[in-house]
Amino acid sequence: MSGILDRFKLDGKAAIVTGAARGLGQAMALALAEAGADVLAVDVLDAGETREKIRALGRRCETLTINLTAPDAPTEVVLKAVAAFGTVDILVNNAGIIRRADFLDFSEQDWDDVMDLNIKALFLLSQAAARIMVPRGQGKIISVASMLSFQGGIRVPSYTSSKSAVMGLTRLMACELGPKGIRANAIAPGYMATDNTTALRADAARNQAILDRIPAGRWGTPDDLKGTVVFLASAASDYLNGHTLAVDGGWLAR
Repeated sequence: MSGILDRFKLDGKAAIVTGAARGLGQAMALALAEAGADVLAVDVLDAGETREKIRALGRRCETLTINLTAPDAPTEVVLKAVAAFGTVDILVNNAGIIRRADFLDFSEQDWDDVMDLNIKALFLLSQAAARIMVPRGQGKIISVASMLSFQGGIRVPSYTSSKSAVMGLTRLMACELGPKGIRANAIAPGYMATDNTTALRADAARNQAILDRIPAGRWGTPDDLKGTVVFLASAASDYLNGHTLAVDGGWLAR
């Protein structure tokens, strides 16, 4: 009889990770590979570094440099994964952008750019992947939400809206795809030391205010998401569906 740790193994699984060239996406792609999965690393940037790190682990990795908001991009991503690995077992929707400006000054372009990638492209890619997963009766869709899926934030209207939509769409996918064997969950990272938070960390007052509220007493790191993404991608989480899991050092507890 296999033990509980065996349920976390991803041997023989094929994963797609978007925004995988660096930061949170690269860490999650490496985590899946460390657990046994083969990975298609997708990004608008070159993901060669991620590919080499995964191949050094003895797993297969291919890359695709693509703008996910381009026409037919979701279909191209899924076709690439199927060509490389034969199927898609796991999709990690991590790619996203943020734009900052006061609400009264926020531009329509900044609204559209964020919404097109953070929720529209996520929806279309999830749909394309699910069309591969459903006939097989299994699959895991993991989307990256945010603290601003729970809170309003300031100066980021399109980001807050898109990340709130990620939580809602995750619930919708759980309801519709759950009976077909697909599990859809989300990860809501807390305040992470990534490119998206450079401006916040550079502002001494904001940085300290954020740290003062985090019980863990520090910003999160990409490695803090590794265990969570493996759990959600594995059989260990088969009865978890439609949930957004906060990995936030205790931020929401305050």
